[in-house]
Amino acid sequence: MTYNIRLDLESDGVNRWAKRRDQLIGQVKVMQPAILGLQEVVPGQKSDLGRMLPNYTLLGLPRDDGKMKGESSNLAIDRSVLRVRSSGTFWLSETPAVPSKGWDAAYPRVATWARLVRRSDGRRILALNTHLDNAGEQARLQGARQIAAWLEANRIKGESIIVTGDFNAEHGSLPVRELTQGEPGLRDAHDAAQLNVGPAGTFNDFKAVPDETHRIDYILADPSLYVRRHAVLAWLIEGGRVASDHFPVVADLSSCPG
Repeated sequence: MTYNIRLDLESDGVNRWAKRRDQLIGQVKVMQPAILGLQEVVPGQKSDLGRMLPNYTLLGLPRDDGKMKGESSNLAIDRSVLRVRSSGTFWLSETPAVPSKGWDAAYPRVATWARLVRRSDGRRILALNTHLDNAGEQARLQGARQIAAWLEANRIKGESIIVTGDFNAEHGSLPVRELTQGEPGLRDAHDAAQLNVGPAGTFNDFKAVPDETHRIDYILADPSLYVRRHAVLAWLIEGGRVASDHFPVVADLSSCPG
């Protein structure tokens, strides 16, 4: 599952975090994803997620200082399904080991990764979650290239790759193609799914039925994985509102067909 939860802003009024938190986290509880990629998570939201999702391990560092400041692109891992072997965060920039802003980006951007082992059968997974820049065209492209190169250099034989994220880029754009063509050759779960439901777009601007929408949130799957189902969850909460300015995206991935 991937979910841009919209950072906590008092100026959002009726859509501020306190007014939608329980419903948004309730959606996660209903879907029970083994791997959840989150974007725009600020420290207070991370505390709420940790408290209300006690079965999940939250991984990832804030983008501004790598400690406590700014948004995170967290991975949340269900400990009952997967064991975390190792994890980390790197910045999408020319200096990935330290907090930094790359190319023409408006903000620092990060990728959070985790090496996982499925408890049921020992299947190994390399998961990565990110949020590409909203303004910088080169930053989106170079960030995607950096992620593709990192995955190729760091994947261990036998690992299946899963990438989640808000790419701020539509289907067929260069950043998406960097990850789905050539190495690591991931598949867009939307395109590969045996069953696909929900609206085409994932950005809703806090509108239940947006005037204009774009598919910018993705789950990308290793070719070794079968995509049984993919959905954009256009769920409504109290008052006919939505729980974030993005719809969550879910995919049912399997190591065997059927």
